[in-house]
Amino acid sequence: MDRKLRTCVHPNGRFIFGIHRPNYHVVNTRINTRIMGLGITDQGEEVKNQVNFPQDDLEITGAQPIFEIPNAFPFWGTTYILGDTARKRAESDDVLSFSPSGKTSFNEWEHLRGLSPDDIPRPMALAIAQTCKSPELLMMLLPLAAVFQRDDSGQIIGLKYERASNGSLRPKILDHDLFETLGNNPALPDHLKQVMLLRPGVQGTSPIVGEYLKKDKCHIWEYLRANSYIPWGHFAANMAEDSIRYSVDELDFDDITGLRHLYYQRIFVSLAHELGIGLSEAGLLSQEGLEELRCRLKKKILESTPRDLRFSATLWGWNYGYDFSPSGFRLHASHQQIHQQFALIPETVTDAASQGTAIPSYAVGDLVSSFVEDFEGLYKRPFFKTYIKALLENRRTDGRKDLEKALVVYRDDNVMLFVPKAQRFHGELNIMTLKRVGNILEADTSTRQSLDKAIFAGVKVLSGMGARMITSFELSKRFYSSLDQRLMYCLIPKHPQSPGAFSEQQSRWITAHFPEDYARTLRNKLEGLSLF
Repeated sequence: MDRKLRTCVHPNGRFIFGIHRPNYHVVNTRINTRIMGLGITDQGEEVKNQVNFPQDDLEITGAQPIFEIPNAFPFWGTTYILGDTARKRAESDDVLSFSPSGKTSFNEWEHLRGLSPDDIPRPMALAIAQTCKSPELLMMLLPLAAVFQRDDSGQIIGLKYERASNGSLRPKILDHDLFETLGNNPALPDHLKQVMLLRPGVQGTSPIVGEYLKKDKCHIWEYLRANSYIPWGHFAANMAEDSIRYSVDELDFDDITGLRHLYYQRIFVSLAHELGIGLSEAGLLSQEGLEELRCRLKKKILESTPRDLRFSATLWGWNYGYDFSPSGFRLHASHQQIHQQFALIPETVTDAASQGTAIPSYAVGDLVSSFVEDFEGLYKRPFFKTYIKALLENRRTDGRKDLEKALVVYRDDNVMLFVPKAQRFHGELNIMTLKRVGNILEADTSTRQSLDKAIFAGVKVLSGMGARMITSFELSKRFYSSLDQRLMYCLIPKHPQSPGAFSEQQSRWITAHFPEDYARTLRNKLEGLSLF
C-alpha cells in the first residue's frame, strides 16, 4: 500500500493490517541499585523490589503481540489491539463495558443530616450533584447554586433575576458548574429540571424558530444559537419541558424521528431561502412536503455552479450525557441530555490577510472526499464499494475460524450500523449508506428513515452496554459533489478508563478486544431490545 494512503482497505476489497511480535535487546545503563522492602505477604514473608534492578542487559522475548490496523480513513490514525487481552476476551461474553467499576452513586443522607448547605465543601457538593440519586439531597444543594423564586408554601416555582449593567435580565446563579450539574442529574424532580434548564428562555434569549409536536408523545423546540461557536450560527433541537428525556432508556423512536425531522427541515428550508425556492407548506413540513422540497433543491443545485452556493455542506452532532468532576473538570459537553445541533457550512471564508480573497471553509467530510479521490486515482477502484465489500466479507483479526467474524451490527436495504475494523475511542460504531447517498439532500424518505433507525439502534445498544456519554457526528460530502462518497455517522462512547492522553492526541487508538467480538456483543445486546 502507498504510504500516503495508509488505509486498512485493500483495493481488492479486503482488510489489511499488521502484527508486531516484539523481540529486542535493551542495554542496561543504570548506575545504582537500591533494594527496598515493599511490604509483606499474608504469611509474613517480606516482599522486596530486586526484580526491578537487573544486573545485566535484557533480552525481551515473548512480549504480547500487538495488532496494528490503519484506519479506513488515514486522517484518523491507527488502532493498536493488545493481542493477549483481546484473545482472552474472544472466549468471553464480557468483551467490553462502558459502566464505571465500583459504586458510583451517593445517597448517604445520614452523613449530611443536620448540616447546612454552607457546611458542605464545594468539591463534595459537586460530587453529590453529579452522582447522587436522592432527590432530597440534591434539593439540599440548590441554595448553593442559585437564588430561586418560591411560592407561599416555600416550593420552588422559578428563578430570581437581576438587572445586568447593560439593562438585560439574568438569573441569579451563584455557581454555574453546580447549577448545571444539579440540573442535569436525572434524579432531580422534574419540576426543578423545568425551572433550571428546560423552560423556553431559561438558558438565554435564543429565539425558538421551529417545533415538532406529536400529540402528547413528543415535543421538541428548535432554538437558533445566533451568537454561536459555529460561524453563521447553528440550531439546537432540544426536548421540551413537557417531554423530559434525561436518558437513552427514556428515548423512543418518535423522539429520534422528531429531532432528525427538525434537522432535515432546517437545512432544506434554509437552502430554499438561499436559492429563492418557495415553500408549499407553512410551519412543520410533512414527510411528503419534506421530500418534495428536497427534490426541488437537488434539481436546483445540480443546475448551479459551486460559486452559486454560499452554503454547500452540513454539520450535525449530538453530545449525549453529562459529567462534572469534583476537581472542577467538565467531562462531557452536553448542555441537555437529549438534544441535537446542526448547521450549514459555507463554501468559502474570506482570507483575513488579503481583502477579497477566499479560502476553502472546513468541513470534516472534505477530508473523506480528498482521501476517496486519492484512493480512486491511485487504484482505479471506487473506495466505498471496496470498503463495503471488505466489511461484508470480513475475516477475523486473529485468524480464528471457529468464532464469529461479522462486523455488521444492524442493517437494512439503505444503511448499515457496524464496528469499524480500526476502532477509535474504545468502542466506536459507524453508520454508512449502502447506496450512492453522500448527504441528506441525496437521501430520500426511505433512506432518511433508515438513518434515523440506525442512529436510534446505535445509541440504544451503546446505552445497553453501559455507555453514559456518547458523541455522535455526521460525515457528508458537499452538495455539488458528484463523487461516490457515502453519508456516514460516527457514534463514539466515552470509556470510563480512557479519558484520552498523548496516544489519542497522536491518533494512536489502543484497544483490548477484537472488533469482531465487540460486534458480536452488540448484536446480542440489540436482539434483547425492542426498538421499532
